[in-house]
Amino acid sequence: MDTQPITALLATYPGIDGFLGTRGSLMLDLVFLSMFLVVPLMFLSIYLVKFQKRYLLHKRIQIGLASVLAITVTLFEIDIRVNGWRARAHESPYYSHTLSEGFINWSLWVHLLFSVTTALLWIYVVIQALRKISNPPGPGPYSRQHVFWARLAALDMVFTALTGCLFYYLAFVAS
Repeated sequence: MDTQPITALLATYPGIDGFLGTRGSLMLDLVFLSMFLVVPLMFLSIYLVKFQKRYLLHKRIQIGLASVLAITVTLFEIDIRVNGWRARAHESPYYSHTLSEGFINWSLWVHLLFSVTTALLWIYVVIQALRKISNPPGPGPYSRQHVFWARLAALDMVFTALTGCLFYYLAFVAS
């Protein structure tokens, strides 16, 4: 029986270990799981406004999602900057030390393309909606533009979630 000290077992990777039983950190696990909540809530909000004309509820859900995502992504970025992710991904067969090689690195680049554009689009959509849509919210002169940019942001969010799940699997689950 291996009797390594418990501190050696806990110090395998930098940062706080996650709770999903993978090599992911706590924040990686939280962000991974949050996509399974954010995307369905986003679609619920779209359904509510499009088919039930629940404009105020749509606004509240979207502001709530944007706020939660802003906080979560900020905490996630702090964790990644302080603890990194490469040590946790090193055991993956898809890992490469070279930034231009390896499925993990390519999946990360694609994910970052979607996640950065999603963040920028959501900020734009929310700010413009708050500035140009009446209070209480309802159809108006800006509605067409809002629908266009919001659809683009929603599609981008779906690709952010899909590419994030792929990256998470390649980096922290595959062995």
